[in-house]
Amino acid sequence: MATTPHKAPEKFAHLPPQQYQVCFLKGTEPPFSGKYNKHYKKGEYLCAVCKTSLFESTTKFDSGTGWPSFWNAVSGNVISHPDYSQGMARTEITCAKCGSHLGHVFDDGPKPTGQRYCVNSLALEFKSK
Repeated sequence: MATTPHKAPEKFAHLPPQQYQVCFLKGTEPPFSGKYNKHYKKGEYLCAVCKTSLFESTTKFDSGTGWPSFWNAVSGNVISHPDYSQGMARTEITCAKCGSHLGHVFDDGPKPTGQRYCVNSLALEFKSK
């Protein structure tokens, strides 16, 4: 069963085409192409669409996959959903506030959670602390 793309509210129609593709049509940017893949400044990663805080820089790690990876999300701000697209079973993650597609979460991350939140850079915005 394929997942249905989240219909973006009209107020987000201004997003650049690539960002709209990722955030509301559940696209994926090419690996190693995102601006936050090798980004390790101190701060927080926000939803690029609605600016909700999603991940703290202290939970970011280099997974070697080519996408920004985090071992934990800000409590209550990231929601997971079953995803059976692409002929596989995965767990999609979305912004709890606006429904924007962020990426997927896997059970092969580091301690202490064992989680790897694999996120598209186009779904993120960084705010320095």
